[in-house]
Amino acid sequence: MPADTEQSRRRVQSIEVGFRVLRVLRMAEGALPLREIASRAGMPSSKVHLYLVSFVRENMAYQDPETGHYGLGSFAIQLGLAAIRQLDVVDIAQEVMTELRDKTDCAIYLSLWGDRGPCIVAKADGLLQGAFQIRLGYILPLTTTATGLVFLAHLPDYETRRALDAQEAYDRDRNHASAPSEEELAQRIAEVRSNGFGSTVGMLHRNFAGVAAPIFDYSHQVAATLTLLGPTDFVTKTRLKEFQKLVLNATASISERMGAHGSGDAKDG
Repeated sequence: MPADTEQSRRRVQSIEVGFRVLRVLRMAEGALPLREIASRAGMPSSKVHLYLVSFVRENMAYQDPETGHYGLGSFAIQLGLAAIRQLDVVDIAQEVMTELRDKTDCAIYLSLWGDRGPCIVAKADGLLQGAFQIRLGYILPLTTTATGLVFLAHLPDYETRRALDAQEAYDRDRNHASAPSEEELAQRIAEVRSNGFGSTVGMLHRNFAGVAAPIFDYSHQVAATLTLLGPTDFVTKTRLKEFQKLVLNATASISERMGAHGSGDAKDG
């Protein structure tokens, strides 16, 4: 009936408007005040408040009791992780990650490219990482991690430029000594492309070394990055060379299952 059709249309529109609010929360760096959410969503504050009350009730959003600001809630996080788990590359990589962890005793993690840079979506904790825990959902620095360098080496500039500009501005504001110059960054990226992997020592954490390599899909586009992280007193020069080969073999195996062609064993050296 026409009345039922009109009611259904209003319900669908209500969901679409609600997602405008959720998108603002998703893109935010942290919890935001009501007026800022309304401004970014292009909606009246009174209308946004009604949606936020419902989202808080369903744990899609939370309200900070001290500031009154709003952020994404626990159910939104669970929803995001559930979506991640359904991605083929995460399922395919899980067994390989566990095997690599068992062979090396180091932490292994898988990262996907997101709006703000590389995001850790799966991990296998190592025996040697001590109190340094890798968190799911953590956004990794682009220019000072092996993971970030791999994505910079294999993604087109137009995809990485926004995240790269944001990090460069962040580093400038805080006078980060570890931030590379343009020439240094270009050299690091060239080395990743030449070697097939990225390797850093003491950058993400001064006592840890990282090795990362890309995972390719059927179209030979980078789908994810697999990274090994271990303490520098364990990842000696001899072990580093061995671990680089193990990481390359692991990513070749995952890439082959993702349909990438020409994914052979890691080359020596």
